[in-house]
Amino acid sequence: MQILVTGGAGFIGSHTVVELSQAGFTPIIVDNFSNSEKKAIAGIEHILGKSAPYYDANCNDEVAMRRIFEQNSIGGVIHFAASKAVGESVENPLKYYENNLGSTLLLLRLMGEYGIKNLVFSSSCTVYGQPDSLPVTEETPRQEAASPYGNTKRICEDFIRDLVHSGALLKAISLRYFNPVGAHESAAIGELPIGTPSNLVPYLTQAAAGIRPKLTVFGNDYNTPDGTCIRDFIHVVDLAKAHVKALQLLNGIDSDNYHEVFNVGTGEGVSVMQLIETFEAVNQVKLNYSVGPRRPGDIEQIYAQVEKVNQIMGWKSEKTLEDSLRDAWRWQLQITNNK
Repeated sequence: MQILVTGGAGFIGSHTVVELSQAGFTPIIVDNFSNSEKKAIAGIEHILGKSAPYYDANCNDEVAMRRIFEQNSIGGVIHFAASKAVGESVENPLKYYENNLGSTLLLLRLMGEYGIKNLVFSSSCTVYGQPDSLPVTEETPRQEAASPYGNTKRICEDFIRDLVHSGALLKAISLRYFNPVGAHESAAIGELPIGTPSNLVPYLTQAAAGIRPKLTVFGNDYNTPDGTCIRDFIHVVDLAKAHVKALQLLNGIDSDNYHEVFNVGTGEGVSVMQLIETFEAVNQVKLNYSVGPRRPGDIEQIYAQVEKVNQIMGWKSEKTLEDSLRDAWRWQLQITNNK
């Protein structure tokens, strides 16, 4: 079965393409490389030992997208493509609403026209904001979004839910994932931020490699055991496998009208300081870091309740935080040494 993977050259997308292919699917990548690099395609091909078909196209370009739908026998869509930097979304909200909402609406319309029923949507735990209680379940109320980026995820979830509720022939799963980290164990693909990383682990590994002068820990006065923020860090390969499980679940559902949301995390909260200490221990690297003031918009702590995804999708995270940070460092060394 051919699976259209929008944003398939990105961090999570590239790992999902690998897992899809290894599970017997035929992924077709669509990416305009605005937030990724074509070297990710070479990395995918290195791991798989075969070519990885892709289209260099913008998911908001109806002419290009319609051509892709017409040239292939697509059986499902995994939609990653989106602008994703929280800070940039605050500075340029129109870019985020036009890109993230527009591409999702176009995909949904084309899926309906071409009779494609299976959709896995890349959502985010940002829809929960700062929850009133932990861990968060899929029934935890969504909070007011802290950024335009977070709001686009919430609105896209609503697009999909409302379309299913209208009776459309659509089977959809929204995966609300937490903090993806790590890299493929081969070090052929990993997180490759363009410019200054906005996520913790790539900034940390760049600081450890001497690319950044140091890492700043934003606040150590939170109401947590060590005063630093707590997150649920999930290995990107585990997360990629969840997308495969989601597609397999959709394929097995008899109804042509279905919508569900799932948290995808480890179910364990890890503080920023714990992550730093773990990175230093597993990689035998001393990290240069300092504590700075809190960063506006950061929530204090969040981690997932994963019982629903364990039971219904048959998915469970397998890799440890140590695995994630070992793989992330191996990836950083590979890209640093090959520059």
